[in-house]
Amino acid sequence: MKDQIEQLKRAKNAVILAHYYAPAEVQEIADFVGDSFYLAKIAKQSKADIIVFCGVSFMGESAKILNPDKKVLMPDLVADCPMAHMVARGAIDEMRAKYNDLAVVCYINSTAELKCQSDVCVTSSNAVKIVKALPNKNIFFIPDRNLGRFVAEQVPEKNIILNDGCCPIHAAITAQQVKAEKDKHPDAIVLSHPECDASVLALSDYIGSTAEIISFAKNSVANEFIVCTEDGVNYKLLSENPNKCFYYPKPHPCCADMKLNTLAAVLSVLEKEDKEVTVNEDVRRKALLPLEKMLELAK
Repeated sequence: MKDQIEQLKRAKNAVILAHYYAPAEVQEIADFVGDSFYLAKIAKQSKADIIVFCGVSFMGESAKILNPDKKVLMPDLVADCPMAHMVARGAIDEMRAKYNDLAVVCYINSTAELKCQSDVCVTSSNAVKIVKALPNKNIFFIPDRNLGRFVAEQVPEKNIILNDGCCPIHAAITAQQVKAEKDKHPDAIVLSHPECDASVLALSDYIGSTAEIISFAKNSVANEFIVCTEDGVNYKLLSENPNKCFYYPKPHPCCADMKLNTLAAVLSVLEKEDKEVTVNEDVRRKALLPLEKMLELAK
């Protein structure tokens, strides 16, 4: 399958982008592997005619929004992110009516419709930087309450209003699970994604995006780590640190939607070009503005 994928990719001038949470064998054959911010930049810079995005729906949408003239395919269109939908209808209008000086800051893990109503997008790796750069005092941070709370702690000069959304995978990690791993591995450094609950972050030695966690582990003198994020990151961690040990809370944090991006699904979508991402042109133009603002402010 890997040989067939490589041949089809070359024949069709296709590029394969994979998120760190995709299965290991898919990350292995991808041209670029990264977090959502890195992949958004790569999608915009790509010279390929076809983008195969091995992630979840909001990622494919973002790639299409940034590349309207390219064919964006997803190995499985069912792959979705529950958090991307977790903003109550009318909540944004309500906040805009309540606060004159309001910026709606939208985590990239959101639907195109939510991006349309937002002023700027962010990712976990640039959210603090972008919120600091905004002139607005009042920030409505959607959809993830945990990342929003983390940003609020880093930017106390802003009034950050939280939305009640979350990543079910990260939110399911508990302090008790982390303590249980720490009891088994007392010398291990705890690395956590800011989508985790505050009780987990309080036990952490380092908090960062998926890419930042990978970088920290690579540059650290420590040899043991407890990793509080989706377990697909283990492929990259072990690839870059074969002599280090990585432990995960039990049960392993695993996103079933991300795991729908199998090798067989990648091969099939390259052969058939049948799972194309489409975005209404009016929606695309409106959603493009906060994405472009993100790319500009995060430079």
